[in-house]
Order: sequence, then structure tokens, then C-alpha cells
Amino acid sequence: MIRIYTQIEQGKAWTARYGGSLPVFACVLGFTETGLIPGISAAGRTPIDRKYTACADAEFLYYGPQRKPQYPLPPLAAGASPVLLTRAVVEALNMPLYLFNAGLPQSPAVPTIDLGGTPARCLSQGVAMELAIVQHLLKQGLLWGERLAANIQQEYLIIGECVVGGTTTALAILTGLGIDAVGKVNSSHPVCNHEQKWAVVREGLLRWKAGGAAEQRSRGENFTLSPSSSSSPLLDPLQLVAAVGDPMQVVVAGMAIAASRSCGVMLAGGTQMLAVYALTSAIAQAYNLSWRPAEVVVGTTRWVAEDPTGATVDLALSLGNTTPPLLATALSFANSRYPQLQAYEQGFVKEGMGAGAACIAAHLSQNWDQHRLLAAIEDQLERQSRVNSQ
Repeated sequence: MIRIYTQIEQGKAWTARYGGSLPVFACVLGFTETGLIPGISAAGRTPIDRKYTACADAEFLYYGPQRKPQYPLPPLAAGASPVLLTRAVVEALNMPLYLFNAGLPQSPAVPTIDLGGTPARCLSQGVAMELAIVQHLLKQGLLWGERLAANIQQEYLIIGECVVGGTTTALAILTGLGIDAVGKVNSSHPVCNHEQKWAVVREGLLRWKAGGAAEQRSRGENFTLSPSSSSSPLLDPLQLVAAVGDPMQVVVAGMAIAASRSCGVMLAGGTQMLAVYALTSAIAQAYNLSWRPAEVVVGTTRWVAEDPTGATVDLALSLGNTTPPLLATALSFANSRYPQLQAYEQGFVKEGMGAGAACIAAHLSQNWDQHRLLAAIEDQLERQSRVNSQ
């Protein structure tokens, strides 16, 4: 029920080490106005829907389907929210849960730990956040990574996220770090909108680099931007996040650095967490922060890992010496009774709110098989439908 795609031996060692243990689940909520671009994301049918997706997902993850929410799960073009998968496991395993507000336009209707961040502007502007905010969020991530790990004995920490438009900011961070990621990222669409994403990212990086380009021209040098030549060896990764990133990325990077020193870490997601892993490595190197990469894996769904309209495994391998083990749950919805879940098999939704990592945790902790996992998820959907019909 768990597939390993990269760094296979390291991945096997990690799963063997943490098999049978119950993880702590942390989810970092953030927002970027990039997610409001028409068509950029399917995590909400309209831009207005997508503005509240993180609040809705957080509320469902915390309370489940047993009550009317303040922020209902947004309507999707097809499929059901991935938070149903995460909630099914968190509820059944009674998993410790921490929700962090890294920068949302409104407060969620659930208890969250406010990290003092801000929502990000659209990355196309090249000035997504203030550098001081990014520096503050890194400190908060380091602080909370250490705090969470202090309560974990021989177990591991799952760090999930909810940022609508986050695969586009992920592409921006990866490209800014000099990683050829164009055409390799995923999306919530059945066919990834690579051209749209790259147009937004290219505009943001060009605007950010405009000052540096002017300086180069004054020295008689040419400035060009391509997916593999957009960074300099002296790049400050925090400045990159401030330019084209989102508030979740630097928080999770800080958490992973600090927590890896004393426990296992599973970064819960696909493209977004591969970008965070690359960012984590860059921050650790740039700021001389100790961490243990061997304790960190990326966990997602097979719908992401095997997405024919992306190239997730190639993207992981593109990280070079920093390639992490890429794990995925083998969960299938092909035999589900519900068309909302069957839509995952057609490429809709794929992942979100740590869904893949939660399923991996169920396999590792309780040896859940396909039947039990599907039944638990369908139960969430049935209960949600009953509440919505009241």
C-alpha cells in the first residue's frame, strides 16, 4: 500500500523505522493571491470560492462532518475535497493535530496557532511578501518544529499544507533555485495548466530580477531567464520566497529543519513539498542551520506521483544531491460507490491537506489495507452528505 519512487533504500529504511508508530499531524495554512487568477487552480470553482478553501478545509479537518460549518467546503468542478481523506485517518487514529495560520485573509473558525504572517500578493508582481515577514516566519517554523518534536518519542511528524495556487508558487521557488521544473509540476486540474503557470512565474521572476538585470546591462552583460538559468550561486532563499513564494513554504522549511534533528519528518504533498524540500536545503546551507535530511521524506498520493500530465518523479530527481525519498499511498477509488471519489481516477483533485501522507500513516501505523481505508473515507462523505441535506 506504500510505493517508493526515489531513494528507494532510504525510503525503505525510513518506513521500517517508523512502522507501527503514531505520528503528530501539523497543517500549515497560507494564502497567495496567485490562487485567485482565473483557471490557475481547481481547488474551488471560482476565485471567491478559493479565497476560503483553507478555512473550509481546516474546519472540516478539525471538526469533521458532524456539524454545519461556518466555511463550507467549496464546490469543485469535479471530485471531493482531499480533506475527507485526511479527516478519515486523523479521526480513526486519534492523531494529535495542530493547525497553523501562516497568513490567511481571514481567521479560520477553528483553534489555530497564529504565526503572525500575512497573505502573499500574486507572485507575478515579483514582490509577494515583505522580507521581514519571511524572516519572521522562518523563525516561527524553527521554533514550532523544535516544540513539536520535543513531544515526539520514536515517532514522526507529518507536516501538511493548504495553499490554493501553491503548485504555481512551488514552480516559482524551484525555478528560482535553478531547478528545471517547467512542465514537471502537478495541479488540481485533470490536465496540468503548465503554460499558464510558467507565464505567471516567468513574469514574477523577471520583475524581481529587473534591478539585477539593469545592473548587468550597465556592465555590458546580457540578462536572460530560462527554467534552468534563473538563479545565482549567491541567491538568498528568503529573498526568493519574499519575491515569488507563499507564507506556508518558509514555515514548513523551518519546521522540517528543526524537527529533523530529533525525529522523523514527512512532508505531506507532491509538487509543493518537493519545492519546500529544495527550499529547506537551500535555507540550511545559506544560513548554516543543522538538519538531518535522512530523517525527511515526501509523502503524497499515487495520483500525484503517477500523474501523466506532470513529471513528479523526474522533478524529485531534478533536485540532484538533495533528492528525498518520494513515497505515495497506493489507495484507489476505482471501485468506490461515489462518483466524487471516482473522479480522482480521472485526474481531478489528486492531493491536498496532507491526504497522501495521512493514508501512508494509516498503512504504517495500523496496517490499513485498501478496503478499510476506502470504507473510512466513504463514511466521511456519507456523513457530510447527511449534514448538508439537513
